[in-house]
Amino acid sequence: MSASRPVDSAALVAAALPGAAFAVLLAAAFGLLAITLPAEQRAQAWAAVEPNFAIVLMVWFFASLAGGLLAHKAWQRFAAAPARLAERVRVLLSADAAAPVAAAAAHAAAIAATDADGDAGLPILDAGEGASEGSIALTAAVAALVLQRDSLRREIAERIAEGSREVEQEKSRLAALMAELTQSVVVCNLDGRILLFNARARLQFRALVAAPSGGAGPSGTSGPTGPTGPIGGAEPIGLGRSIYGVLDRRLVAHALEAVQQRLARGAGHPSAQFVTPTKGGQLLRVQLAPVKEPGAASAAADRAVALNGFVLMLENITQEMAEERARERLLHTLTEGSRGSIGNLQAAVELLEDPGLDAPTRDRFLGVIREEIGALARRLDEAAAQSATALEQRWPLEDMLGSDFVAAAVRRLHGEAGLAAEAGAVDAELWLKVESYSLVQALLHLSTRLVQAYDVPRVTLRLASAEHQGVKRAQLDLAFPVAAMSTETVVGWETEPLQSDEGETSGTLTLRDVVQRHGGAFWFERERARQEGRFRFLLPLAGEGAPLEESAVVRHDSRPEFYDFNLFAARAMQPGDALGEQRLADLSYTVFDTETTGLEPSRGDRIIQIGATRIVAARLRRQETFDQLVDPERALSEAGIAIHGIRPEML
Repeated sequence: MSASRPVDSAALVAAALPGAAFAVLLAAAFGLLAITLPAEQRAQAWAAVEPNFAIVLMVWFFASLAGGLLAHKAWQRFAAAPARLAERVRVLLSADAAAPVAAAAAHAAAIAATDADGDAGLPILDAGEGASEGSIALTAAVAALVLQRDSLRREIAERIAEGSREVEQEKSRLAALMAELTQSVVVCNLDGRILLFNARARLQFRALVAAPSGGAGPSGTSGPTGPTGPIGGAEPIGLGRSIYGVLDRRLVAHALEAVQQRLARGAGHPSAQFVTPTKGGQLLRVQLAPVKEPGAASAAADRAVALNGFVLMLENITQEMAEERARERLLHTLTEGSRGSIGNLQAAVELLEDPGLDAPTRDRFLGVIREEIGALARRLDEAAAQSATALEQRWPLEDMLGSDFVAAAVRRLHGEAGLAAEAGAVDAELWLKVESYSLVQALLHLSTRLVQAYDVPRVTLRLASAEHQGVKRAQLDLAFPVAAMSTETVVGWETEPLQSDEGETSGTLTLRDVVQRHGGAFWFERERARQEGRFRFLLPLAGEGAPLEESAVVRHDSRPEFYDFNLFAARAMQPGDALGEQRLADLSYTVFDTETTGLEPSRGDRIIQIGATRIVAARLRRQETFDQLVDPERALSEAGIAIHGIRPEML
């Protein structure tokens, strides 16, 4: 059973109007007769009408009924249907979607049909009962327009979603790229708030700030760390924080001004560079590049202000400056120290040219020449040794997992030397500090020589840790079935240019050069019990900080947390802004949580653990957290331990 329809008062009025109009017409006719006729004729007329008055009323009733039906139909067709259509179009315009429109368009031709109960079982967009052909056509046209609008909406929504996915992918790629960069990069808005930084920047700034107390080396690669980061949980940089907590605001402002001036002069990619000391006593070289406002005007007057941020590329040059000073001292020693020796040699030579010089004096001057030549030779040897040491330090050694290096070397030996190379015992926890390409070339050179000279069928690579002269090193063995091999042969292979199985050499680089540049050692030994010979390399191990901490690795199940470009549009609070009227999503704040021995501080309950985390742009920053246990210097109750799980031995 269908629901009853609401009463249309306008339709009732339209149906009643014909009856009222006919009644007015009859009353007007009788009134005119009464006014215009004499009294006798009025009496005669009334005497003639009075017996038939019921017929007059019947005619009036049926005429009113017919007129009412016609008026009702006309109202439904020409007034009610367009009004209903307009109302429903307004509903559709205010709605997010118009799912019923498809059915309306499909049934537009039968829009006026109703069900057995008189209920128009049609969708939201219909002309209604009794609609005219024009209304039906208009309904169909409006339905088609609404369908077209919804189609455009869906298409736009799909394109927006696709664009959002692409932007997120670009952001993820950027985050991955930034994480792999060996240079520290920080992106800030014009207020100096940090919008993006990579893991290298976070670790470097941590070491720079903590250097005095933690003893960070010149390279600034180590510093005091606790379970969640630096001691005390204080991170020098973080999203939403100010870069001016680490760098001098005046230096950055001066560099920005220089960049804007270059932009105003029409420079395409301006940048500025400055060197600044940090609070930790380190020297930092900073290169600043602008982030231009998208769609900035090309007019020169606009270029100076068409920035919304800047990029800082940072490099710790403390070690570089120390090496530069050492080279300058070496050069000064060679020049100034040799000047006196050369003068003495020149004077002695001039005196020796005197034919009247006696033998004892000649011998004395020859001794001076020998002493000065010896001093020059010693200075040159010292300079050569220092230069070689500096060259070794500048050789590009990278941290590499030992098992990865062995696997790569085995693949190369298989492919190029034609050997049945295999990996033996390998310590999977060892991290090497090597230049992998040249070291693999050295292994390939030895394997090629073994095949050419002794037809060795297979080699085995082993990697383990060992202690040599009190220093912990990595021990890499290239083992092979024993062959009659002399020490002179090994020395010859060690000093000749590296060679592959195709006879190609790698210039003047020798195996000895590779070993020296790694600061390691190399020798050949034979183990008669196992009937094998082996070439042994001693290689440097990577520092303990070589593998990135787990929190610095981008997890696949969560969004990388080292950037938030939405902060570009963030506005700093002005003096007149009320803090209580700001949205939490617009604020940067820290959330604290504590565990206590109980809930009554007045009775001596104290904090036993305190934790904190930063919230920036409505996102939890997992990299910026603090967690510290506290000794309350009092006993813990078993009831409290059951709640917080902290036992006395943990404190």
